[in-house]
Amino acid sequence: MSEPHNQDGGLSADRNSPSEVGSAIQFRSVSLTVHESKPLVDHLRFDVLRGETLVLLGRSGSGKTTTLKLINRLLEPTKGEVLVEGKPTIDWNPIELRRHIGYVIQDTGLFPHFTVERNVALVPRLKGWPEQKTNERVRELLDLVGLDAELFSSRYPRELSGGQRQRVGVARALAADPPIVLMDEPFGALDPLTRAELQREFAALTKRLNKTIVFVTHDIREAFTLASRIGLFKDGHLIVLATPDEFAAATDPEAKAFNESMQSNCDPN
Repeated sequence: MSEPHNQDGGLSADRNSPSEVGSAIQFRSVSLTVHESKPLVDHLRFDVLRGETLVLLGRSGSGKTTTLKLINRLLEPTKGEVLVEGKPTIDWNPIELRRHIGYVIQDTGLFPHFTVERNVALVPRLKGWPEQKTNERVRELLDLVGLDAELFSSRYPRELSGGQRQRVGVARALAADPPIVLMDEPFGALDPLTRAELQREFAALTKRLNKTIVFVTHDIREAFTLASRIGLFKDGHLIVLATPDEFAAATDPEAKAFNESMQSNCDPN
């Protein structure tokens, strides 16, 4: 059965309320307008629940990445407020907020002159972790993402394949054990086989990590593979927020278009 939608395009306020599950991130009537132009996002009202993987789906320019950047204060709302762990982002120290949140982007953002070990250890060292604890964490995380620390710790990003660089990017985002991880089309530049492999591995990994993850994609297959819930964006608005099963049955025209695109890609004829 489809869930009721409120006027903002999300699920009704009674669904998955913070008192029932707990919210890691809250959008409260958030809009962002630049130079009095059309809003990049408009009147966003939704919660990201603790421990869930919320996939933000939509066409290019629909507002997905803008929404992601509002969470770690790379952007600030012109109206409304975003709360992280119950505290408005504008009240957080930006550096502390970003150390509290792991961030993975499409090109990984690895420092090319740092080894794999130095890239993964970056945030723990900035936070003053003891060296032994940092070294143990690096080895643990490289193992977690499927990279042998003995083989890869001393390598540089240029010596890695695209899939290996993305694994290092995920390890770096998790290094200081942040409760929230943001991922902006992290597998988008990979070849289809590597992408599918990492999607499967990441889906299994999220069940072990118990992190709150917000994942941006325009790929409906990826959304269904990874999501606890899918938030569909169009023209800066969140128009559907639903579980994968609910999304597959959604009657919204944009949701139907995405569902039909997945079915047509699966059709051998």
